[in-house]
Amino acid sequence: MRSGKYQIQLQGELAYKAFIPSLLPRKIKNDEELELLLSEANLALGRLDGISEIVPDIDFLTLMFGRKEATYSSQVEGTQATFADVLKAEAKIEDKKIPYDVQEILNYISAMNYGISRLKTLPLSLRLIKEIHKVLLSNVRGEERQPGEFRKSQNWIGGPTINTASYVPPPQNSLLDLLNNLETFLHSTETLPLLIKTGIIHTQFENIHPFLDGNGRTGRLLVIFYLCYKKILQKPLLYLSVFFKKNQKEYYYRLNRVHENDEIEEWLKFFLRGIIETSKQGFTTAQKILKLRNIDYHKATLLGRTTENGIKVVDSLFKNPFITIGGAVEATKLSKKNAYLLLKRLQKIGILYPIKNPKGLTSGYIYKEYLSLFD
Repeated sequence: MRSGKYQIQLQGELAYKAFIPSLLPRKIKNDEELELLLSEANLALGRLDGISEIVPDIDFLTLMFGRKEATYSSQVEGTQATFADVLKAEAKIEDKKIPYDVQEILNYISAMNYGISRLKTLPLSLRLIKEIHKVLLSNVRGEERQPGEFRKSQNWIGGPTINTASYVPPPQNSLLDLLNNLETFLHSTETLPLLIKTGIIHTQFENIHPFLDGNGRTGRLLVIFYLCYKKILQKPLLYLSVFFKKNQKEYYYRLNRVHENDEIEEWLKFFLRGIIETSKQGFTTAQKILKLRNIDYHKATLLGRTTENGIKVVDSLFKNPFITIGGAVEATKLSKKNAYLLLKRLQKIGILYPIKNPKGLTSGYIYKEYLSLFD
């Protein structure tokens, strides 16, 4: 098969089959459907990226879209926390320890931000992938499984034992050659279209499964990093994991069929459909957000003497639609009393709604209309 081959591995008296991926590059069988999907994906992603050119203060949007990607990528791995849970934790709406599943998503956000920042001075490389992985697994489930280090033992997916596993990646003694080849492919200049190459990189990384834990999340981060590294995206605005979560069964099925039946093209078609769908969704969401921002900025200008501070709070809300009195103090430098009065005025003009704790007391406020745009 083009994708690789199964080889019998021996460990003492234990014998099992492991999949050894072929080295990259790999020949792709082009057909009309793949070409049409590639063309549409390039167009949709280009429109999404164009937002970076027309919105000067794009960072608030990058922040929100990044949180959405982090939430859904973590949910693919079984995390139960929601987008709103993450936002509330960051805004400190609830005075309690952050749950582990929320912390996993916060780690993903940190890993994404770290990687994007490092790409300004460091090429996309095995070194950077290991650094990202270390951030991802810090102080959460999997922290005992060698964060930031490629595995030194055999792993497997599914099943209580290696012989009942649904997939056995290459043994540890094959990793170095495969990973060095992947790194070379990241920087190669062959004529493969970049989105096709991105899809191949993701499935190759998943097939290698170089870490003891966190491979799926790292592999999905790698998609974003590669698109930004190659300047296909100026900012990480693509939340492809929303598509993967929505179509989770097919996502795993398509990845598995690459090593089971050499169906590389079918995986690439699925991958491109995901780029098309989430790029269009992201572009539409961004348009709605910009429209809402203009409307609510205008509302804030009607606050009279508190207009300037009202706009500061609205700016803060576009970075996180949850806010506390403390958050308003931080945004405006007002006293707690005046920050509270300002939040009440924003509630009165229909921007904010109070959040009640179990005792019926207001623990914070939510910018409902903005949050609803991310559903």
